[in-house]
Amino acid sequence: MTNLLSLLAESAAHGGEHAEATLLGLGAEAWVYTGITIFFLIAIFGMKAHRQVLAALDAQIAETRKSLDEAAAVRKEAEALLAQAKAQQAAAAKEAKGILAHAAHEAEAIITKAESDAKELVKRREKMAEEKISAAERAAVESLRAKAARTAAGAARELIAANHSATADQALVDEAIAGL
Repeated sequence: MTNLLSLLAESAAHGGEHAEATLLGLGAEAWVYTGITIFFLIAIFGMKAHRQVLAALDAQIAETRKSLDEAAAVRKEAEALLAQAKAQQAAAAKEAKGILAHAAHEAEAIITKAESDAKELVKRREKMAEEKISAAERAAVESLRAKAARTAAGAARELIAANHSATADQALVDEAIAGL
């Protein structure tokens, strides 16, 4: 405390002028101006740095949004492709069912036609067999008739030859000619 008092006494002795305290050759007022300048420089450059950080963050946000938009577009495209594939699968399944139904219908038609053709073939074969049997019967009857006629003619010849003589035959022939 004595130092403080001695300073005050000394200042009073000099007639009211004080000695200004300096640091590195600058007074208090110069230091205030220097501090304010440094503060404003830090604020200006700090704000610019803040703006750069914000700009970098904004760029990163924009890139992320762009990536999200691309992902959404890819997802929509994938969903559209999935829906198209499902539609194609459904159409293919429907077409396959149609083909199977058509094939079953054709198979039934083929079976029905084969059955009717088989029945017709059996009928034709039966008719042909019956015709062959009829022809064989007719041939047998004709053969028997011819044989009977030959046998009857032979028997008649023998009877006529045995019962008629040449003169009797001549009389019959003359009688037949006169009747004409």
